[in-house]
Amino acid sequence: MPLKPQDLEQIASLTLGHYQSVAEDFREGTRDHDVSQNINALLRHIQGTAPWQILDFGCGPGRDLQTFTRLGHVAVGLDGTPAFADMARADSGCEVWCQNFLALQLPPQRFDGVFANAVLFHVPSQELPRVLRELHATLKAGGVLFSSNPRGKNQEGWQGPRYGAYHDLANWRRLMTEAGFVELEHYYRPAGLPREQQPWLASVWRR
Repeated sequence: MPLKPQDLEQIASLTLGHYQSVAEDFREGTRDHDVSQNINALLRHIQGTAPWQILDFGCGPGRDLQTFTRLGHVAVGLDGTPAFADMARADSGCEVWCQNFLALQLPPQRFDGVFANAVLFHVPSQELPRVLRELHATLKAGGVLFSSNPRGKNQEGWQGPRYGAYHDLANWRRLMTEAGFVELEHYYRPAGLPREQQPWLASVWRR
């Protein structure tokens, strides 16, 4: 059944409300997560001369904004949770936009890279093609998008207080290709474990 506008509003409101209510615990719980493999996967595919303009899409409390800044790049954060946006500004010193993923206002051809780490799975599959096209449009020609999502068998729905859609590789490839992206690489995380113990699908794409 297609999701109606009131369904989408409820999904965004409840999911963002959950993150708002646990913002401080989330920051502490994810502060030391090592996502260097993912950051390196994005940066090694960006062409041209650094420093690069990076959009950290779903930046949360700003951990990775700080990393991109330390590496010498110009990072901009975007998150739909007001508490996360405030934390990210305070902790990173970067510009951070507070925007609902279902109502984005992104500048055209602004960024060399988009880092979407553990975030796009919150977009209902019905709305995902549009959101991916908007991310495609905010990249410069030849720009690069990284995404990492918990993988599944293309099911979606509520997991406690959060909504998620869980794609397999074939469906994710279809969605990204239809949005105009070309695949550069993909891998599963955490590295070095049997596939059944690798719940995360990471992939890198060029505009």
